[in-house]
Formats: sequence, C-alpha cells, structure tokens
Amino acid sequence: MKVTAMTQSDLISVLMEKENLTHKDAEAVVKLVFSGFAEALLNGDRIEIRGFGSFEMRNYAPYSGRNPKSGLKIEVKPKRLPFFKVGKELKDRINLLGVR
Repeated sequence: MKVTAMTQSDLISVLMEKENLTHKDAEAVVKLVFSGFAEALLNGDRIEIRGFGSFEMRNYAPYSGRNPKSGLKIEVKPKRLPFFKVGKELKDRINLLGVR
C-alpha cells in the first residue's frame, strides 16, 4: 500500500497550475487560508467546509498513563486539540472508491 501526503508546497503548486497564479500569489492564498483556520480555532470557533468536513477544538481531561518505554506511571495534563470530522459527501466519495 502506497502512502503519500499532500504538503503545503504541493498545494501551492496545484493552485498555481489550476488557477494560473504566480508562486508568490498562490503561496499567499494558502497561507491566508491556513492562518484563518488557525485563528478561528484558537478563538474557539468551529470551521465547517460543506462537502468536506468540520474542524473544532476539543478539551481533554487529565488522565493517568504509562510511559511505553519504562512502564512508569505518568500524569498527562489536560489539553486542547483540534479535531476533524469528515463530512458525509467526502465519506461517501471515499467509500465509492473502495478499499485499496
């Protein structure tokens, strides 16, 4: 199974090609979108992209865990993490492609 990832540079290249933009303009668009997403999440806002999915911040309570190397018990602090929920349209499109 081949695993690949689209990087920010790849996204900029695709935007340049599809929208006939300069590298500088495509890079500015991508950075503007990503910084807008980050700012919205930091403000506690939810981001919803119809047909794709939604992002929101989730709060996680502290818990006791174990260090996998040493086996020692550790206390994990409470934290906030971004959470992505895939949208129905994207989920359906992916499932149409089948398992590879």
